[in-house]
Amino acid sequence: MKPDFAAFQASAGLQVIWLGHSTVLARIGGQTVLFDPIFSKRASPFQWIGPKRFDTTPQLKLEELPPIDAVVVSHDHYDHLDYHTIRKLKRKAKHFFVPLGLGAHLKRWGISKQNFTELDWWQEADWNGLDVVCTPSQHFSGRTLHDRDATLWASWVVRSGKHRIFFSGDGGYAGHFKQIGEKYGPFDVTLLECGQYDPMWAKIHMAPEQTVQAHIDLRGGLMIPIHWGAFTLAPHPWTEPVERAVAAAAKTDSRLVFPRLGECISIPYAASGDHAGGSWWQSHE
Repeated sequence: MKPDFAAFQASAGLQVIWLGHSTVLARIGGQTVLFDPIFSKRASPFQWIGPKRFDTTPQLKLEELPPIDAVVVSHDHYDHLDYHTIRKLKRKAKHFFVPLGLGAHLKRWGISKQNFTELDWWQEADWNGLDVVCTPSQHFSGRTLHDRDATLWASWVVRSGKHRIFFSGDGGYAGHFKQIGEKYGPFDVTLLECGQYDPMWAKIHMAPEQTVQAHIDLRGGLMIPIHWGAFTLAPHPWTEPVERAVAAAAKTDSRLVFPRLGECISIPYAASGDHAGGSWWQSHE
């Protein structure tokens, strides 16, 4: 769907637009926040080889986005920290929030030091009426064969006076979700990894059933699954993550919404049913 950015920017409430994979645009506390932006055709160090974006993914151009107040990045993997996207955002975004070590990438790509903030786990930044909190994740980092775990990986909490967002980035299921829920919850919306998993990767990526449990641990209100619907980075069928998440949520009365790419979700979300948002993906199988 083509986002109505004018209405999005004018809203005084909490708005969320999923743009595919883990890229999410949110409006909170009068600020526009962009999470893990990737607008390139491939999640790869090269644009001629590597995982290619689905042809059905809306080709929204980064230049079409409204002005960005803050960019939040979870870790340095290519499907979350994209060189070409960051280079373009340096003229569009006011500030960047990244885990420890990622500032070196930003400086090398032309982002001034005063325009980014590096945080360790549990560190908080008060910025333009928002609390931006770097929280733990069970994952890893690295962009080459020689820099494994050289930088930090993280999840994030963004709070205004009225609303709270949790953004998972990537990571396996563990006790940190309950810790974050107890310290910073409840959350109006959780943006949780739900896709690109495999039994062999259980420590670094969640299965859909674990995603639903993480939402419960976080004391989340509405959950929007992310990290799916744009690239094939795992061997499972592309619709499997949401189908399994729907089944798991039905057993726990958890509230999920599966927006179409580009659809603006206002929170609180008024739609009802077994899972808000319908089953639009079935027409794309």
